[in-house]
Amino acid sequence: MTQATKVSTERRAGVGGRRLAEAFEAVSGMPTLFEARRRLLGLCERSGATPNEVADAIEADSALAIAIMRAANNGAGPSGRTGGVREAVEALEVDRVRTLAESLETYDVLGTPGATSERSERFRRHAVAVRIGTERIGEVARLPQRDELAVAALLHDVGKLVLEQLYGDRPEAETRGVSPDERARLERREFGIDHALVGAVLVRRWGMPKIIAGAVERHHAPDATGHAAAIRLADMIVHHAAGDPVWTGSMREAAAALGLDDAALNTLLFEFPHASEKRRRAAEPCPLSMREMDALRGLAEGKVYKQIAQELTLSVSTVRTHLHNVYRKIGAVDRAQAVLIARDRGWL
Repeated sequence: MTQATKVSTERRAGVGGRRLAEAFEAVSGMPTLFEARRRLLGLCERSGATPNEVADAIEADSALAIAIMRAANNGAGPSGRTGGVREAVEALEVDRVRTLAESLETYDVLGTPGATSERSERFRRHAVAVRIGTERIGEVARLPQRDELAVAALLHDVGKLVLEQLYGDRPEAETRGVSPDERARLERREFGIDHALVGAVLVRRWGMPKIIAGAVERHHAPDATGHAAAIRLADMIVHHAAGDPVWTGSMREAAAALGLDDAALNTLLFEFPHASEKRRRAAEPCPLSMREMDALRGLAEGKVYKQIAQELTLSVSTVRTHLHNVYRKIGAVDRAQAVLIARDRGWL
């Protein structure tokens, strides 16, 4: 049996629990980009740095985001309690964030070349690009919990690092000309599992919220919806911008799952990577249900109860009940104040 045949047989047969645990451990300790950590530490030392500024610095590097989110979701209290990076920064406070960042190993793009640094930087660049694309899609599609969406986008391909630890880097010749969804299918055929599912297992082990793990797990599913569909679409847009093959039908499929037509999809494709508007972060968790948010968005667009009811296929009385619940939950006295409060808190 040749060495290539042995490797192929081992891939198809899968790996034992010990090797998988070792791969998880290796990925959990991935290094951070030196420049990203330097900027974060500089902010932590600066008097008056806001949680938003610190969160922006953390979201420039997946390894930083992983370290901060893991710390905020483990230890005292239930796991999965912290969904966004800003929320994690506020929970940990700046001194703990600085200590965590100082403990991380780093790599330098201008330093000595090596497989680890090249793999880490390739992963970081793609993760940040998908995060930027996902944030724009989340805004256009009016998705809730966009801080959680940003974290899921940063971690969406972490399972690839696990598979690389187990089986080594896949030769470029094997993936050239292959679309993102097709790569996942190739993994399932060869390994019996794909990077999305492996990544979701690791994200759950890190104690992160279900909404993040679920989006990571489903981001290559043809029937993905919500956060997973947004990441799937952003991933394809990033690959398209890089000149990689992407099926138009798959992009339309993901866009349709988010309620976006061809005009909206064309705009997203045209804007990326030039769209630079920063996401408005939620100042506090949103207490409203999905339907209550839908009704509130209708008010924000100047629609009357009847129009909102028709769009949501609800009765006028049900819409009225949802909006009364909105007023009660956020302490608003009328529709104008409700919209102002929601926008001020970053929910709209």
